[in-house]
Amino acid sequence: MKLSRHLLMYTLSLTTKSIASFSLRSPLGKQSGAVSSRTFALFADVATEQEEATATPKKVRTRRILSGVQPTGNLHLGNYLGAIQQWVEFQNTGKFAAAENLDGESINEKDAQDDVEVVNENFFCVVDMHAITVPQDPAQLEESTLASAALYIAAGIDPTKSKIFVQSHVSSHAELAWLLNCITPMNWLERMIQFKDKAKKAESVGVGLFTYPVLMAADILLYQADRVPVGEDQKQHLELARDIVRRFNDQYCKGGAYKKRCKKAGLPSYPVFTEPEAMIVKAGGARVMSLTDGTSKMSKSDPAEASRINVLDPPNVIRDKIKRCKTDSLPGVEWDNPARPESTNLLNIYASVQPGRSREDILEEVKDMAWGEFKPLLAEALIQHLEPIQKRYAEVRADDEYLKRVLREGAEAADAIAEKTLKGAKVAMGFSVPN
Repeated sequence: MKLSRHLLMYTLSLTTKSIASFSLRSPLGKQSGAVSSRTFALFADVATEQEEATATPKKVRTRRILSGVQPTGNLHLGNYLGAIQQWVEFQNTGKFAAAENLDGESINEKDAQDDVEVVNENFFCVVDMHAITVPQDPAQLEESTLASAALYIAAGIDPTKSKIFVQSHVSSHAELAWLLNCITPMNWLERMIQFKDKAKKAESVGVGLFTYPVLMAADILLYQADRVPVGEDQKQHLELARDIVRRFNDQYCKGGAYKKRCKKAGLPSYPVFTEPEAMIVKAGGARVMSLTDGTSKMSKSDPAEASRINVLDPPNVIRDKIKRCKTDSLPGVEWDNPARPESTNLLNIYASVQPGRSREDILEEVKDMAWGEFKPLLAEALIQHLEPIQKRYAEVRADDEYLKRVLREGAEAADAIAEKTLKGAKVAMGFSVPN
């Protein structure tokens, strides 16, 4: 007997649902990271009860995380500390950043069970189709995509433990997005705040920027999750995904005709998609803010290169950016003073690249320092932390055959899951599908 529970994370600047055999589509289901910069993560949790020779059945829970970052330019410190570092932690420990449901209950504590064997599956994606919602240079897009994948590996994503793939290499993402576009009313998308904000900053925008929340919904729904960790800027996108699920299941997944189509295709006749619910994920570290404005997130879309530390910045560039970053004229360095956002941001960065130290220890070291003393200290801590990542990145990029093999194997594994959901959607809508 199999009992399924699914958990999805959509951390997109956005942390889904399946079992190890990928034979599952359950009526229970839902969905890293946060996503103005559109970093996203989907986390799936599936429990399978298997009959054992003993009298007591043993539960095996397969947990999956599907996460991604856009390949637009060099990944910066915010991407690394806010998303990739947490992915590595989950890959290696099976735990993710502290998470609560909307009632304030701890997800980790609630899901912990002594009689359950946990098997983790990790999928990490370069979301190149999200990237092209704004113009991209064709000469740079492929290199940016490969560079992002190589940085995943360099930062600690292990291809022997996790699958890494490129979004456009799994065609189900684009295909399901089109099916969902065709059932989504325009006025639903017109309400999306992120589109309104971005459209104001450009003379003209493409249709893709208007409809990309539907692609996000497809990313979530393909992997069938019932919990979706989101940030404040993603709640609206999650509500859109929920609305789309209700509309699709209501229009296409009811009645005798639907059951006959499912029987003919050899599929179960419960609704195709699981309606995801929100889960609030607390980041492992504080958000990384801009070096030129401590009240704004560090972003790849910021035209000022000095606003961010890129993971591949050489030491001299890091020193120069930290030296010139915005500070104030007040004495000392302190945390959590609303009047000093830059001080809090730089201290957060310093703490994030020294994970073994407490806030108290760090504050005792730096509280009486002038900026001229603290900035060189911060720069050297960053350089030391990023140096092994940069060396590993150079090794991976030098072996093109290895990198492309990793991406090919990752895409094959992801496609095996996504294609099953896509087939169910096609059958529900009445498409002729191959046997």
